Amino acid sequence: MADIIRLLPDHVANQIAAGEVVQRPASVVKELLENAIDAGATTIKLIVKDGGKVLVQVVDNGIGMSETDARLSFERHATSKIQSAEDLFQLQTKGFRGEALASIAAIAHVEMHTRHDAVEMGTHLKIEGSKIVSQEVAVTPKGTSIAVKNLFFNIPARRNFLKSNQVELRHIIDEFHRVALAHPSIEFHFYNNGSELFNLPSSILRQRIVAVFGSKFNERLVPVSEETQVVKISGFICKPEYSKKSRGEQFFFVNNRFIKSPYLNHGVVSAFEGLIKPNSYPGYFLCLDVNPTSIDINIHPTKTEIKFDDEHSVYAILRSTLKHSLGQFNVVPALDFEHDENLETPYTYKNKEALQPNVMVDAKFNPFTADTNQKSFSKTSYQKESSKGWESMYVGLGSEAEKDANFEKLTFESDVITGSIFKEEENIESSFTTFQLRRKYIVTTIKSGMVVIDQNRAHQRILYEKFLKNATVIEAVSQQLLFPLSLAFSKNDILILKEVAENLTGIGFVIKTIKEEEIIIAGLPLLVPESDVLMVLEELIANYSGNLIGEGFSQTDILSKNLSKTLSVKTGTVLDSTSQQALVDDLFACKESTVSPFNKPIYITITENDIDKKFI
Repeated sequence: MADIIRLLPDHVANQIAAGEVVQRPASVVKELLENAIDAGATTIKLIVKDGGKVLVQVVDNGIGMSETDARLSFERHATSKIQSAEDLFQLQTKGFRGEALASIAAIAHVEMHTRHDAVEMGTHLKIEGSKIVSQEVAVTPKGTSIAVKNLFFNIPARRNFLKSNQVELRHIIDEFHRVALAHPSIEFHFYNNGSELFNLPSSILRQRIVAVFGSKFNERLVPVSEETQVVKISGFICKPEYSKKSRGEQFFFVNNRFIKSPYLNHGVVSAFEGLIKPNSYPGYFLCLDVNPTSIDINIHPTKTEIKFDDEHSVYAILRSTLKHSLGQFNVVPALDFEHDENLETPYTYKNKEALQPNVMVDAKFNPFTADTNQKSFSKTSYQKESSKGWESMYVGLGSEAEKDANFEKLTFESDVITGSIFKEEENIESSFTTFQLRRKYIVTTIKSGMVVIDQNRAHQRILYEKFLKNATVIEAVSQQLLFPLSLAFSKNDILILKEVAENLTGIGFVIKTIKEEEIIIAGLPLLVPESDVLMVLEELIANYSGNLIGEGFSQTDILSKNLSKTLSVKTGTVLDSTSQQALVDDLFACKESTVSPFNKPIYITITENDIDKKFI
């Protein structure tokens, strides 16, 4: 039998490894930024073009590399971070597996300039698809500059799966935020297509948060600090009144490394229990310092998930710490049971004495006397005096009234009896054509049986078609606001709003100005109440940031879907009979009444035969 197992060529193995390490340009940004931090850089520049598809470049002022190290850094499993297996359990650095640069070089054109601090001349290295094109001595500043061009140039299928430039840029910004927030002492600069997006000087964590998410974010932050033998917790949480309907600014950092942990996130949410509305999410920036030997960070290729040795203790300490911070800074409302507001005296009445009421009594008044000339303060005598001369009001009207009064010509309408008492009972029964079930479904009758309608999905379809009609047929009908709304957003959110501003205007939003951290709205669509504008825009931004709605649809269609989802009647809302009937009528007046805007069934039909079968 012939042997069929063979070793893969290096360039094929590198491309396979690249599938785990590099999913999109944001993955390249993450790996290069972490390498720059491990190199001891104090200033890092990130340069991006066309969402990272054309260029991702990171320039740092770290220790740099020698000529030999520069070449070895692109070999598989070549690293300076670990030397033995025991080092995996005492990691203090970001990258350690030695696959990042080798995987990136296998699917892109890479150009490196690097110089060690101990030498005067640096190294210029060019690699295309894992093949070294050139290596030469060059004059370059201290540190390292790596430019990754034409990502996935040799894997067209992977390149076709990349999203638009705006979507890829948002993923890059998310990775940049995670690295910049984890290392506030490092200076960062971010350039996109020649323009500067972020200029973050060296600072403390609070200043870094404000610099990234906007100046108005400072008033939302509540400091958190606790130190135990298991974990040291520091950072900030957002006040409960600033919670959002979508997962917004939520960051966990363990030993200066961003992680995702649904278990710890549940601990944070439970600490806010009773302070935020259901289905709302608090914001937090929490830094956890633990012993490196008590965690395992090598369980996921992207190293964003880690495993704690004693996860339950970390959960309990985190939850109690957040509750303490919320109470310490008077965020939790307090009740004073010893204070009675009814005993408070107004300031102007503080030194005044109480006055006795003055009551006037007519001692001569006798209700049993028949004397009509008796003067008194009684209500009866007053009414008698005021009613004198009432006959004079009708002088001269008697004769005309008698002439006009001809009662023989009056006719009276008789009640028409439409049927017997049994038919009246049938009409009464049929008047109640709908009823609400579990505050979620609306049940109505049809000729063949009955229909059960999901009220939330039905209202989504109704609003969706109305928004599309306003945007295409009526052409942006909006209601002007007496006082324009000023809403604060982060720089990343402002970029999204600028991207969809034209389509927001098409739906009915009147945007006055869009500033660096603020948007001013002068008019709203007819179906959007003023109190829900912030919630609508925040959910819209969250859906765009998370890429929850696929491409291939127009922005007007996507905006209409988001608005209909946000403003629709939610499950648990009580509807009266009039609202139920109006919802049913509007639903079946839609062009497509069977599915919601998100292709989910709106109603089901239960025929009379289906009901009869249940009784067999």
